[in-house]
Amino acid sequence: MLRRSALFPFAFLLVLSANAKEKDKAILSADVLKAETVLVVIMPAAGEPLADPTSNRKAQEEVEKALMKWGRFRLATESLTADLVIAVRKGTKQAVTPVISGGPVDTCPVILEPTGGSTRVGAQRGRPPDLTQSGSSTKDAGPRVGAEVGPTEDTFEVYRGRTLYPLESSPVWRYMAKDSLNPPAVQAVEEFRKVIAASMKAQGQKQQKQP
Repeated sequence: MLRRSALFPFAFLLVLSANAKEKDKAILSADVLKAETVLVVIMPAAGEPLADPTSNRKAQEEVEKALMKWGRFRLATESLTADLVIAVRKGTKQAVTPVISGGPVDTCPVILEPTGGSTRVGAQRGRPPDLTQSGSSTKDAGPRVGAEVGPTEDTFEVYRGRTLYPLESSPVWRYMAKDSLNPPAVQAVEEFRKVIAASMKAQGQKQQKQP
């Protein structure tokens, strides 16, 4: 987990470089643009900072609220019924952070919550165990305290859904920036809106050029 987290900044630089070169092309594929349902989850490898053990769950909820306000997607309750899976993770305040993993923070119950005129019914709180093949192996391990090396920026990753282990594949889009999962703006969702709009515009222009 530590080694994978340490590689995030380098991987993000590669994504930024690719996006800069392809800014005039459709960044997202047609199947992603046709998506109607989305599941928002906490990244399985993310621990909860001891100083704020609910930070990732709060970020998950704020992303869900921002998506509901947007109105483009319906929230799904499991990866097999979601066209897209969005994995979020709050950035740490320092490179090495004391964290707690497992326990009740990661396995919160299903809820019904009114939000801005809409109602979120049966949404999964925490981390569903079916996102990765190793997800269920630590389900009953109980809370564990340790240290985590991770990015200081918030992370927002989009994966294709309709599969048992969606997070085992590469994300179709990633955004990392400091406090980008914070309300009220939830900048990561705003950037996702922009990239979808740009991709749809590019797709339309490409179709117009075809005979």
